[in-house]
This record gives sequence, structure tokens and C-alpha cells, in this order.
Amino acid sequence: MNINLGLTPVVSLIAGILILIVPRMLNYIVAIYLIVIGIIGLAGMENLHMH
Repeated sequence: MNINLGLTPVVSLIAGILILIVPRMLNYIVAIYLIVIGIIGLAGMENLHMH
């Protein structure tokens, strides 16, 4: 059985848990989440151009 787990859902889950635990940090968690998702997206696009 081959399990392929994407990085985006894992980052989303961690961000959601952090928001539940530390609601005052919402702005920072959302900002870090958006930066990480953007980097993942750009890295994915670069990998598509390499092939």
C-alpha cells in the first residue's frame, strides 16, 4: 500500500490546532500559514517546469 500525503493538508492541520490552542496568535499563525503555502506552491510550480 502506497500512501502519498501532501504537505498542504499537514500544514493546514497544524495551523488549525495552533489557532485552537493559542487564539491570540491568530494573526501570526495565518501569516506563517500563507507564507508556507506560497512557498510550497512556488516549489511545486518550479518542479513542473523542470520536467
